[in-house]
Amino acid sequence: MAAVETKFFDYGRKEIEYLSNSDPVLGDAMARFGRVEREVIPDPFAALINAIIGQLISVSSAKTVWSRMQESLGDISPENLSAVSADEIQRCGMIMKKAISISELSKDILQGKVCLNNLRQLPDQEIIRYLTTIKGVGLWTAEMLLINCLERPDVVSWGDIAIRRGMEKLYDFPKLTKDQFEVCKSRYSPYGSVASIYLWKISIL
Repeated sequence: MAAVETKFFDYGRKEIEYLSNSDPVLGDAMARFGRVEREVIPDPFAALINAIIGQLISVSSAKTVWSRMQESLGDISPENLSAVSADEIQRCGMIMKKAISISELSKDILQGKVCLNNLRQLPDQEIIRYLTTIKGVGLWTAEMLLINCLERPDVVSWGDIAIRRGMEKLYDFPKLTKDQFEVCKSRYSPYGSVASIYLWKISIL
């Protein structure tokens, strides 16, 4: 079994200093934690499959399913996953709806109906617009691909429960509103993705 290639999200002092100046509360938290690494998957297909697996389940559950897929099915590639049945994919620990989406996406890529190769050349909103035309891919899944594959610098997802929980803990909000979220997001821009990495960390404390 060849494990899916990963790296860490690339950021440095520039992003840390900007966020610390624009949001001192976040800056204090960042200073306490030090550098927080975020693993990313450079291959768009594998990253998209990983994001589909992660929909509406815990991080630990998603990691278990992801590991089991690689152990049971081998390479996370369109060629490999289109050659196995949705039942075999489902047996790795996900609901059948996700397994069917993964199976159909694999086949659509091989048949040229879906192309992920040119995503890096597109702006964020065009990527989201394209990905959300794919069955089984919604806004959250597309946003996760922007961060966890393409390393886009300014992504903060309202649809991500852990990010909202991180904001609630960081700023002591009893229940985060959309308006509060948008104010925070605007303070983080243009380095919202690094803020998201720290909010994920804060959410699990």
